[in-house]
Amino acid sequence: MNVAYYSHYFSPEIGAPSARIYDLAQQWISLGHQVQAVTCFPNHPSGRLYPGYQSKLYAKENLDGISVHRHWTYITPNKGFVKKTIGHLSYFPSTVWSSKRHLEKPDVAIGSSPTLFAAIAAAYVSKRQRLPFIMEVRDLWPAIFVELGVLRNRKLIAGLEKIEMGLYRRATRVVTVTEAFRRNLINRGIPSEKVFTIPNGAETGFWQPSQSTNNLRQRLNLTDKFLVLYIGAHGISQALGTVLRSAAQLRNQLRIQFVFVGEGAEKDQLMRQAAEQKLENVMFLDPVDKDAVRDFYASADVCLVPLRNIPLFEGFIPSKIFEIMSMGRPIIGSVRGETASILQRTGGALVVEPENPKAISEAILHLYRNPDEAQVMGERSRKFVVEHYSRRALAQTYMDILKDAVAEYHSPQNGAVAVSARV
Repeated sequence: MNVAYYSHYFSPEIGAPSARIYDLAQQWISLGHQVQAVTCFPNHPSGRLYPGYQSKLYAKENLDGISVHRHWTYITPNKGFVKKTIGHLSYFPSTVWSSKRHLEKPDVAIGSSPTLFAAIAAAYVSKRQRLPFIMEVRDLWPAIFVELGVLRNRKLIAGLEKIEMGLYRRATRVVTVTEAFRRNLINRGIPSEKVFTIPNGAETGFWQPSQSTNNLRQRLNLTDKFLVLYIGAHGISQALGTVLRSAAQLRNQLRIQFVFVGEGAEKDQLMRQAAEQKLENVMFLDPVDKDAVRDFYASADVCLVPLRNIPLFEGFIPSKIFEIMSMGRPIIGSVRGETASILQRTGGALVVEPENPKAISEAILHLYRNPDEAQVMGERSRKFVVEHYSRRALAQTYMDILKDAVAEYHSPQNGAVAVSARV
């Protein structure tokens, strides 16, 4: 089968969508399938092109067996709603125009949202080329922006929701990353028989427990510290100001060091807040590549997974939890809902209320004072991910869904011309 995967984000960029698509593609290729990624020139989250890339109208590369079609888009840092929207919007005409000439006709097109514009492009191409469209839902747009207070214009919200629902109805299959998202769509009228959940997971061969990377600790002058790590987006969804308040409460615990790695709209404000409070137990670092992320996880004594305390986030599952657990590191999750349930099932995490700095501080102190318990928690986490969230098993299940979608789309009962898919 030849799969076209439309996504605004892709490797070598870091983050959940890039990791998901790259890992799934690698598994599908190992099973004898072809994968084409239709994406941008890598620049997320800094808004600067990655080394070795130049901004062009179009370029094609082979990335570990994946045919990658890169297209020009408006490049901007991951901050500022208007500029980011322009960047997202530019994806659609650029990819659709180039796809007509460069894309080897696929058997199925997956549109991964966010952004909605990637899903729209996949839907458009699938209609023109007469092939099934799979709507992949990694986030509920525009609902998340409404919950966070970013969108307030009722007409704009209604218009975006109309587009969103149109994509779900147009899709042959809808694939969500959480069960809560699946229930949300079914409750809004999408037939349950066409909505499936393929959660994020971890490539357990890459994310493996290892000894702490002393070179990294030495370089950061943290050899004798209890390292509390947050790595990922520094945005309005993560409530990192709460983590800073926890750091302030623990400032007299001289061995405990907080390390923030990443970029985002809130980072400058967080750095000012830490400086104003003279938090010497806090360190901010730039985003790093996938290999370096693994080194940071290996060096951490505990990893933080925080989210804002809003109802919609009860259905979110930060993909980083699977990588952290696969690395055998204990987690402190200040989360609710589906993520809290998964973490509690592992026996490898302490779950506290979101946006509660005192609870986070107490959990950190508990693991600091009980290193043997922390080690056992990490071992449980690794075992849980291998058994339930291996990317290999998830990729096989996803491929079964794609094959069923192709067969259904071309069945005579649907009024389509019956053709043989390349499977």
